[in-house]
Amino acid sequence: MLQDNRSEVRKVLLITLFLNLLVMGLKAGVGIKIGSLSLQADALHSVTDSANNILGLIANRFSSPHPDREHPYGHQKYQAVGALGIAAFLAIACFEIIQGAIERIWRGGKPVEVSGPELWIILMVLGINIFVAYYERSVGKRLGSPILIADAYHTMSDIWITITVMVGLIGIWQGNIWHLPQLQWLDVILAFPVAFLVFYSGREVIKENLPWLVDEMAIDPEKIHQIVMEVPGVINCHDIASRGVLGRQVFMEMHLIVDAKDVDSAHIITEQVESRLEKQFSPVRIIIHVEPPDYQSDHISFEAEPS
Repeated sequence: MLQDNRSEVRKVLLITLFLNLLVMGLKAGVGIKIGSLSLQADALHSVTDSANNILGLIANRFSSPHPDREHPYGHQKYQAVGALGIAAFLAIACFEIIQGAIERIWRGGKPVEVSGPELWIILMVLGINIFVAYYERSVGKRLGSPILIADAYHTMSDIWITITVMVGLIGIWQGNIWHLPQLQWLDVILAFPVAFLVFYSGREVIKENLPWLVDEMAIDPEKIHQIVMEVPGVINCHDIASRGVLGRQVFMEMHLIVDAKDVDSAHIITEQVESRLEKQFSPVRIIIHVEPPDYQSDHISFEAEPS
C-alpha cells in the first residue's frame, strides 16, 4: 500500500535548506576574503544545493503517490522531474567552475592568502555537509524518496569538493609559509577535479531517474513469467510489460491463460497471481487480461509486430 510521506520529506528539505544556506554563506565569505577561485566555485556548488532544496519542496508539493481523476497513475513522476532539475543545476555549476578556472589561467589573478582561522571554518563546513548527506540519504532510503536521495548524491559531491578545495588551500597556506609561490597554482588546478565531481554527481542523478520518465522496463519479463507460472492453474503467461521503478512504484500488465471452466475460477487464479507479484515487487499495480484456454503465444515479453 502506498504511503504519503510528503510531510516528512518537506521537513527534511527545510532543515537541509537552512544548513545549505549557512554553508553557502561561509564558503562565499571566506572564498572572497582570501581570493580563492576553488572555494568560490565550491560556494557556487552550494548555491545549487539550496536551489535543489527549493526545487525539491516544489516537486514534493505536487508528488502525491495517490491517483486522482486527472492523474490515474499517481503523481510520483513529479519527483523524478525534480531530480532531473537537480542534474541541470549541477551541469550549470560544472560549466561555471571550468569557465572560472580557464579565466584565471588566461588572465591571472591575485594570490590566495589563507590562514588557520579560514581553514577551521572550512573544516566546520565539511562537518555540516557530511551530516546533511547522511541525514538526507538515510531518510530518503527509508521513505523511498527520489528527491532526498538525489539531493544526498549532490551533497556527497559537495563533501568531496570541499575536501579537495581544503587540501589545495592547506598546500597554498604552507606554500606561503615556505615562500613557494608555485603552490598558488593548486587553487586553479584543483578547480578542474571539482568540476568533474560535479559532473559525475549529475550523471548519477540522471541515471537513477531517467528510466522512470521514459517508461523503461522495470522488471525482466522472464522473472515475472517464472513467478506467474508457479501459480497452480496457470497454463501460460505472455506479452508481459512493466514500467516504473522497483521499490517506488511499478505498473505491470500481462496476458494469462488459465485452466478454469468459469469466470469465478479464473478470477481466483488471477488473484493468486496478483498476490504473489505484490509480495515480490510491492508497491505494484497489475492488469491481467485472461485469454481463452486454447489460445497460444510464445512471446513472453511485450513485443512489437515485425515490420
